[in-house]
Amino acid sequence: MIEVIDVTKRYGRHVILDKINFTVDKGEVLGFLGPNGAGKSTTMNIITGYISATEGQVKVDGIDMLEHPEKVKKKIGYLPEIPPLYPEMTVEEYLRFVCDIKKVSGPKREESLKQVMDTVRISDVKERLIRNLSKGYRQRIGIAQAIIGDPEVLILDEPTVGLDPNQIIEIRNLIKELGKRHTIILSSHILPEVSAICGRVLIINKGQIVAEGSPEELSQQFNYSSKILLRIKGDGEEAVKTIQGIENVVSVANQGVKEDNTVDILVESKKGVDIREQLFNAMSFANLPIYMMKPMNLTLEDIFAQVTTHEEVEK
Repeated sequence: MIEVIDVTKRYGRHVILDKINFTVDKGEVLGFLGPNGAGKSTTMNIITGYISATEGQVKVDGIDMLEHPEKVKKKIGYLPEIPPLYPEMTVEEYLRFVCDIKKVSGPKREESLKQVMDTVRISDVKERLIRNLSKGYRQRIGIAQAIIGDPEVLILDEPTVGLDPNQIIEIRNLIKELGKRHTIILSSHILPEVSAICGRVLIINKGQIVAEGSPEELSQQFNYSSKILLRIKGDGEEAVKTIQGIENVVSVANQGVKEDNTVDILVESKKGVDIREQLFNAMSFANLPIYMMKPMNLTLEDIFAQVTTHEEVEK
């Protein structure tokens, strides 16, 4: 659905983007991550046609942005980090203004407006001035203007920034619903949010793509060992000694007591080696019942830190 081909952006001698390449499939929700100044906003602005690339191509649904900008822009809805709202307007006035800009007219206009307001749940405030609404409602209005005209692609830049936890959950659920009908690029600094919503993640740093894949694939790719957290009933010293005798175990660390009469133990083995069966047999033989066995995969925060600082995260 979206193709970014050898896109470069330079301001004088300063290179913002350096021949980046990626695609987004139809119906996919892509998490687009990177530290401040990495080139995220520049990339999204190029995809939307707000600015042009110095070199390279952007295609949406097979249509080149430079050759047919109006056709491409009709297929894209964009929510920038600061929603482009007019606070002196009522919600309905503003959305009608957006309809005019996007040339949404005819008999379907009223039906479309009602559907958009129902989708983002702002019908109850449609007659209120935008300036009098909460941050959560203003974000909803920002999403509403993006989906007017039913574009096939949505690009959402920090859609939950500044919201309280309840508002974040509401917007997150809304984005999940939108993902069933639209192709979405989501940029956010709230990484657990990206893990919960996005099927694939792309990380950019210093103008280059440094990691790409599902959160699970990235965890396997950047995890240099396998870790398992055990909760064992019995003597902690005996459990540690028993586990140290298992082949392919790299390290064993007592994590202390989290539950009465048990001990938590973190076991690290060689990468790609599954020692769960050996752990079960060894603990059973030693009469040390296992209450919990939990793989400890790298979080998206761990992976982000690794690929943007070029240093392995302290374990």
